[in-house]
Amino acid sequence: MNNIMNSIFFGFKEILTWRTMKYVTISGVIVSLVWLGIGILVWDGLINFSSKIIDMVPFSMLRSNGAWMLSTFLWFQMTLITFALIFAFFGNLILRKVSKEKYSTFSVLMLVGSALFWGLIWFFKGSYIYHQFLQLLTWLPFETVEKGIAFLIGFYIIYNAIVVSLVFLASIFSEPLIELIEIEHFPEDKVIRDNVFKTTRYTIKDSAIFIGLSILAFPLLFVPLLNIFIQIALWIWLIKDTMGYDAAALTHENVDKSILKEHSGTIWFVAFVTVLFNFVPVFNIFGPFFGLITMFHYFKTLDNH
Repeated sequence: MNNIMNSIFFGFKEILTWRTMKYVTISGVIVSLVWLGIGILVWDGLINFSSKIIDMVPFSMLRSNGAWMLSTFLWFQMTLITFALIFAFFGNLILRKVSKEKYSTFSVLMLVGSALFWGLIWFFKGSYIYHQFLQLLTWLPFETVEKGIAFLIGFYIIYNAIVVSLVFLASIFSEPLIELIEIEHFPEDKVIRDNVFKTTRYTIKDSAIFIGLSILAFPLLFVPLLNIFIQIALWIWLIKDTMGYDAAALTHENVDKSILKEHSGTIWFVAFVTVLFNFVPVFNIFGPFFGLITMFHYFKTLDNH
């Protein structure tokens, strides 16, 4: 257990370093711009597709799930607005008080703080907010409700695409990033490069499976509570399978299923912690890199014991 927690702390610390920030920022910008462009091009078709799915869902279920989605979307917005307002009003003061080296770390902590603040409000008042949205959706005409929920579903699909793309890029960048980390923390060792093509194929396969499972599970998106469970389970599986294999491939010359099975409990736990990043807007871009670095550190410290 100590090894797991040490690796998790190492992962959190490492994602706030400048070398990791560079890869995170590059990945985040690339993925965001690509999916922003794709979203603009296919948005009308995406909304039409969502509307057709919605037509097959009973209105009571649609109303209930729509209230939950609106509540979640509002939490996202409040987190981002709070973060933006802090820097709008106190940005100059922060720049004077915080060194450039610590500025990125401070920004991330402020974003997490905003998410936790509104998370606490939702924890205590979430039921009230949900019922207010439920009442609102009862008053509105069906066509208005349909369009609103279709918009949220479109946003959900794009967001999931961003998550998968970030995992893919983290896998692609894994070797050069891990090499920099290893030079500092494990200078006596070298990153294993023999498995680059294997990990790429593995990542592509996992991404394809995730997309397929997401499509199959899409109708369950309209079942409250079950939709959250299924989404988290799919994210955990993707992170566990992809990042676990990548980390093992960077520390073992021959990666077989026995290595992953032997440490499956740890891999699942780290994947769960990694998935929590997806619930914090903007901070989600750090998730795959955190998972990769944490699992790498875990496997590496095992080898050194």
